[in-house]
Amino acid sequence: MAIETGRLILRRWQSSDVEAFVSLNADPRVMEFFPATLSRSETEAMIIFIEDRIERDGFGLWAAERKEPRGFIGFIGLNVPAYPLPFSPCVEVGWRLAFDCWGKGYAQEGTRAALAFGFESVGIKEIVSFTTINHVRSRRVMERVGMSYDTHGDFDHPQLPVHHPLKRHVLYRKVNST
Repeated sequence: MAIETGRLILRRWQSSDVEAFVSLNADPRVMEFFPATLSRSETEAMIIFIEDRIERDGFGLWAAERKEPRGFIGFIGLNVPAYPLPFSPCVEVGWRLAFDCWGKGYAQEGTRAALAFGFESVGIKEIVSFTTINHVRSRRVMERVGMSYDTHGDFDHPQLPVHHPLKRHVLYRKVNST
């Protein structure tokens, strides 16, 4: 299974993605709004977890591959969070791209395709996205793909300690209009 856009292919993970994903997850610029960078073993475990979810759900955080020049750039896709959130059950759309791919519209392009797949192929009624309150770049992507900020949806992320600086999150929503 693969989803193609003008410049991207969203696809299942391959062994050739591992090195680039290890590098991406170790980059402090990419991981600025996450609690920590990830080690090789954490990254490898993440790929296994993502692939298991794709098998289970029929969708997931697909490997994102640029068509020209050809190459792995990160992930974009749909996910059912593995932990309870104030708005659970839910399906979220998310992305994580290599730093050199930022600002080129790849996140928006792939996210639009993931949303379309979720609504049209899976029949999901609503898809959410969330990030730490100060993550302006991700919030811009959410807004540009037509998601709406839920002004009553701000929440404390349950996976972070009480006084962690990234604890407070914002919630965006997009409802299937078909």
